[in-house]
Amino acid sequence: MKQHAIVIVGGGPAGMAAAVAAYDRGVTDVVILDREPRLGGILQQCIHNGFGLHKLGRELTGPEYADVYARQVAERNIAVYYETMVTSVSPDRVVTARNREGILKIQAQAVILAMGCRERSRGALNICGTRPAGIYSAGTAQKLINCDGYMVGKRVVILGSGDIGLIMARRMSLEGAKVEAVCELMSYSGGLTRNIVQCLEDFGIPLYLSTTVVQIHGDKRLEGVTVAQVDENRRPMESTRRFIPCDTLLLSVGLIPENELTEVCGIPMDPVTGGAMVDESCMTKVRGIFACGNVLHVHDLVDYVSDEAERAGKGAADFVKNGKASAGEYLQTKAGHGVRYVVPQQLRRDVGDVDLFLRVTQPFGKVKFTVTAGDKVLAVAKRLKAAPGEMERITLKQALLQDAQGVVTVKLEEL
Repeated sequence: MKQHAIVIVGGGPAGMAAAVAAYDRGVTDVVILDREPRLGGILQQCIHNGFGLHKLGRELTGPEYADVYARQVAERNIAVYYETMVTSVSPDRVVTARNREGILKIQAQAVILAMGCRERSRGALNICGTRPAGIYSAGTAQKLINCDGYMVGKRVVILGSGDIGLIMARRMSLEGAKVEAVCELMSYSGGLTRNIVQCLEDFGIPLYLSTTVVQIHGDKRLEGVTVAQVDENRRPMESTRRFIPCDTLLLSVGLIPENELTEVCGIPMDPVTGGAMVDESCMTKVRGIFACGNVLHVHDLVDYVSDEAERAGKGAADFVKNGKASAGEYLQTKAGHGVRYVVPQQLRRDVGDVDLFLRVTQPFGKVKFTVTAGDKVLAVAKRLKAAPGEMERITLKQALLQDAQGVVTVKLEEL
């Protein structure tokens, strides 16, 4: 049994930022366990730019952004176990993993979960039809093209307008493929506005809202798909069915936090985010175990992942240094009208200013967010627009928070 102060599961942007923050907070016995042969996680296949504008003040590609933090990890001599798969984390913070050397067990004083997320597959969609070659998740296609140099197809339909799907529409076009359509089940796109403009409009790629793929055609290779518009209950309307010839279907139909380890550990989960329930330092309801990044809730910007991971790293370091310090009195948070979820789900009054992260239930124009605790208003924030694809951030000042009573509720009002 090895002993380490802080063990971080995952070497992507969240894991690296958490490790650096914990080290700089004064706890130098930090190790990262990652199943890949190098640090960076999903960023290694994201060769497009747009990363780091908020966090680093400059525009980088995914590998460049990952390299910034990988260098910081190396400069601090933080130990990394590569090609190491974590199989379990116990409530008493024993981490079990496997690699080429065999089974590894580590007793940690604090654990940070930073496993990221995965894509929803075709099997979760129940699309009828055959099972030909040419059907990929958008992230898999991205890796094949950007990392392996394999072109997945020439005539493409994309189902789902999340950011990965939008970015792949542009990437396929740049590689010479014809993107016939991007279909979105909802009445609005789930991606960032800038990606809709830069990836679809700039390339003349049509976006069909309230539309989905209802049938797949082809024997050995995909020959086409049938699409149809959906009604208000998201049921396909037979009269709108039409066939689109294509040899490739990319699925960008949602991301799922990789929380198998979290669930095995018995950590209470938020049914809306799909991640753990945490406090303002990203500590879960099992003391000493923290969660951050896309394993906690799916982010739209890696810059926010890094910010959140730094809070987790600092929180874990403080937990190690303070030992079994009192958790303090918690206030619970709640999503009110127009708000889908709020993270963190609980927070303390005595920790300084606190940031709340949330997403709205549907697209809105000009809105006002109000944060209340009982009859007391803790914060008000106005936005010119709000959309589910863009995460909102509201800061609560300690001066108002320390005297708050009751549930902290965030609600939306259209202006």
